[in-house]
Amino acid sequence: MSDHDHASGRDYPTALGASSPTTITLLGQDLAADVMGQVGFGELAFWLAAQRRPTAGEARVFEAVLAALADHGFTPTAIVTRLTYLSAPDSVQGALAAGLLGGGSRFLGVTEDCGRFLADVLRAREGPLPADDAGWDALALETVRARRERRELIPGLGHHVHKDGDPRTPRLFAIAAEEGLVGPHLSLFAAVGRVHPQVLGRTLPLNGAGVCGAALADLGLPLELLRAFALLARTAGLIGQLAEELRHPVANDIFLSVDLNNRSIPPEPYADGGLHG
Repeated sequence: MSDHDHASGRDYPTALGASSPTTITLLGQDLAADVMGQVGFGELAFWLAAQRRPTAGEARVFEAVLAALADHGFTPTAIVTRLTYLSAPDSVQGALAAGLLGGGSRFLGVTEDCGRFLADVLRAREGPLPADDAGWDALALETVRARRERRELIPGLGHHVHKDGDPRTPRLFAIAAEEGLVGPHLSLFAAVGRVHPQVLGRTLPLNGAGVCGAALADLGLPLELLRAFALLARTAGLIGQLAEELRHPVANDIFLSVDLNNRSIPPEPYADGGLHG
């Protein structure tokens, strides 16, 4: 801090990292003595976000979420990371950033969307929360019907690959139950899974990204950061994609497949003669 800042009385408080000539503190702990080799990375990520150390059960659920979201094959985020590395192998950070920037409403962003959706329903409810499955089912049925009438999708419902059930979903429910951490968000999400066929006329799976959002919300983590946790998990997966690209490269094949098989067609202007604003 400059002499001017000291003189003006400016203060920048933080409970995170701080350094002196001889020590580094993090979350009020001595980084070298109390954190390094003592605290796992998943536990530390929770601690940094929540500003409190998680219980063993909370850390297990949180790390299960990170594992569930780390990698899901050749998704757009994985492909763009590999292609960016092909284009700029001198910029690993660019390749990782390219993949992370693709986290949105169709991939990864569902974690946040589902957590917010469930939280909004619970926040709007008047009176006490349901005490049993029948009560949760009634709330879920009311919610699904209202979304249907407004022609709005249910975040976390359906999957383009796991049409008969996402294997991550029952596992995360089981882990949360084992740790006594099934809260209102997971309870409501489970009820949506039970009752939606009555409204939609078909059965869709509760997807892994959605159950992760519900679990994170039940852990009390900020809704504004739910997508950030999905991106944290996917960062590890994208590093794995790059590591595999080094050993078994496919990005150039993907590039050439498009480059050598494109077909020229006449321009097709928009009906109104210009781009939609």
